[in-house]
Amino acid sequence: MREWWIHVGLICIPLVAVYLHIPPPQLSPALQKWHSAGQVFYFRGRKVFYRDSYGALGSSDVVILLHGFPTSSYDWNKIWEPLTQRFHRVVAPDFLGFGFSEKPRPHKYSIFEQASVVEALVVHLGLINQRVNVVSHDYGDTVALELLYRSEQNRTGHLTLNSLCLSNGGIFPETHYPRLLQTLLKDSSFLAPVLTRLTNYMMFQKGIGEVFGPYTQPTDAEFWDMWTGLRYNDGNLVLDSILRYINQRLKHRERWVGALTSTLVPLHMIYGPLDPVNPHPQFIRLYQKKLPKWSTVTILDEHISHYPQLEDPTGFLNAYFNFIHSF
Repeated sequence: MREWWIHVGLICIPLVAVYLHIPPPQLSPALQKWHSAGQVFYFRGRKVFYRDSYGALGSSDVVILLHGFPTSSYDWNKIWEPLTQRFHRVVAPDFLGFGFSEKPRPHKYSIFEQASVVEALVVHLGLINQRVNVVSHDYGDTVALELLYRSEQNRTGHLTLNSLCLSNGGIFPETHYPRLLQTLLKDSSFLAPVLTRLTNYMMFQKGIGEVFGPYTQPTDAEFWDMWTGLRYNDGNLVLDSILRYINQRLKHRERWVGALTSTLVPLHMIYGPLDPVNPHPQFIRLYQKKLPKWSTVTILDEHISHYPQLEDPTGFLNAYFNFIHSF
């Protein structure tokens, strides 16, 4: 009997080893096109991917797009072209550890570092003296709040913000409900190395699908592109390190929420109300209670969930352009 189990173990060990070293998937034509259109700059010796498109003639307006977790700048692909028709320049980085950027490990990922990545990119692009508009989503919302804080404090190298538009980010820890896998990984427990290696496409598809509305699910190709971006440069292996941002939100709540509630920068929130991560109505009620009366909110259709720019790109754009034209 013991010998039988030994034989099974000897067979399973190499199979598991092969499984855990499955190479990342090839880029789809759409993702390859996005990658080819991008560029790279170096932040503290690390490669950071970004897109930078020149658009509307006769305009000097710049918009910077900050993506969410666990995806990438490709989250903005459905609204990219319309934005280039309105803005002179449209810029979107992949944060360190995401998308086509470098994904060092071990590494202490932090919101503070990602904000410095954005500031360094602005310097790299020669935009340090330019008033910029920022649109952010999810994880990017918290990075945007750190940028806002630095701007309010007049820190060296800070962005000069013309406006800020947030979307479906867990900016209030008390109304933020991370998914089960995020909760398991965020404290980098002994399970983290196992879970990050065992994460596969089916698990990923199920998890991402749960934060999209039932009528706005990604196509199979879109799911696969998200997964490919995550697996690029073994990004699945740094998920636990990145997820420490959930604890950082709690620790630095007063800093980031304080910047949001005291700023005079024009503010807008575009919100998908079916979001299970930042649920309606708790999240939006707290947002409206805490923020200045002049801060505005657009609540999209009831079937729109956590990824409004992908689930309802037209509604997202209409809300954003209405906001931009309001001041």
